[in-house]
Amino acid sequence: MHESARIAADLRAMLGADAVLTEPEDLARYEAGWRYGAGKALAAARPGTTAEISKLMAYCQARGLRVMPQGANTGLVGASNPDASGEMLVLSLERLNKRLEVDPVNRTALVDGGVLLSSLNEALAPHGLLFPIDLGADPTLGGMIATNTGGTRLLKYGDVRHNLQGLEVVLPDGTVVDALNRLRKNNTGLDLKQLFVGTSGIYGVITGAVVQVVPVPRQQATALVGCVSGEAVLALLQSLERDLADVFTAFEVISANALGPVFTHHPDLRNPYGTGQPPAYTALVELSSTLPGAALDLAGVLEERLGAFVEGEAGEGLTDVFMGKPDEFWALRHHISESLRSEGKVLAFDISVPRSRMAAFTEAAVALLAEAYPFIRACDFGHWGDGGTHLNLVWREADAPRPTAEVVAELQTRIYDLAVRGFEGSYSAEHGVGPHNQRFYDAYTPAPVKAVNQALKDRLDPDRLLGTTRLD
Repeated sequence: MHESARIAADLRAMLGADAVLTEPEDLARYEAGWRYGAGKALAAARPGTTAEISKLMAYCQARGLRVMPQGANTGLVGASNPDASGEMLVLSLERLNKRLEVDPVNRTALVDGGVLLSSLNEALAPHGLLFPIDLGADPTLGGMIATNTGGTRLLKYGDVRHNLQGLEVVLPDGTVVDALNRLRKNNTGLDLKQLFVGTSGIYGVITGAVVQVVPVPRQQATALVGCVSGEAVLALLQSLERDLADVFTAFEVISANALGPVFTHHPDLRNPYGTGQPPAYTALVELSSTLPGAALDLAGVLEERLGAFVEGEAGEGLTDVFMGKPDEFWALRHHISESLRSEGKVLAFDISVPRSRMAAFTEAAVALLAEAYPFIRACDFGHWGDGGTHLNLVWREADAPRPTAEVVAELQTRIYDLAVRGFEGSYSAEHGVGPHNQRFYDAYTPAPVKAVNQALKDRLDPDRLLGTTRLD
């Protein structure tokens, strides 16, 4: 019997016949990433319990079989896909979704690593609760922890790391580490769970978690605010935080170049600017509160505060203020990426810099393009409230004087150098490292940090069996 057939037979005996996939048509969805990443898997194993994953990992270590843990495969840096060797086993968590226990008094939920975000929120809804990481995708909780997902409301609720209380992990040798802590206060040494957050599953397979959940807001108020410059955006942000921090939930910023294509390709969406051109930037401001409208007129508070800002000295930096329905305004934000893809080639950067330097960084990036790449438009948008921006560069490939691959390679180096070395920023604000960003991790990460990561990897996975991301 061929070695791959022997492995498949062993895994079926261990997990069940339908838990192991080997046919090319069945493996296709596990092998290709959402945006980047495409490889070839030896097989896909789909265990349904932590105990099965423990047995699987012990078997793989004994055989020296490399493993790619995979949640819903919604990542954007290729970190959940096998390499091209055809020798990696995909360990899918899609069947690890049975545990979902809500404790409404403790305001926590115990979940399996394969539970989807949507499933968690459905279970929380009858209790008036939600997991406050707001995303366009529907990932698993294990995947969200492995990538430390942020989302559009990080300004108010923080990222996954801030909402995680406990973790269950299976190490590469099959050891189960049960750190499913339900306590909000537990100062008894190392906070072990944090070693596994944001590391793409290369230290262990996340099989369970205890997460904090929050009350569902009873009301929301949103506004679109036109701003003449990035500096005006930052002045508005500072004012809103000073006056409305208790209810300030989100602050998304969209450049004119990013907003225009939304109206072009989605004429069904209401354009508050009518036939006029959008200003340099539009800020989407959201307030939310658990107080009922009778106790707090949230829309009135937002309108009054924005009106006071307009009347003040800094108000000359604003062009328009539109109050409106949250769903309508968020629809504009959520249609940006697909609209830009309809405009031509898109090179997307997920960058963060200190908030105070966001406007200057964006101006520097636009100046770089104008000087060296005049055929490219900067269509930036994103989470200025937490210092993140999606700097999307868009061009018609027919207009470029050089091949696309050459332009992309140059731009990645120059934009990341500008962000990291010029503005104390990060080349990956929330998407992670993964194969797509590996060379930038290698270039920008200080040697002492790599040494610590290497020591952890040597201890937890000395045979380098888990994942394709390298942090050492």
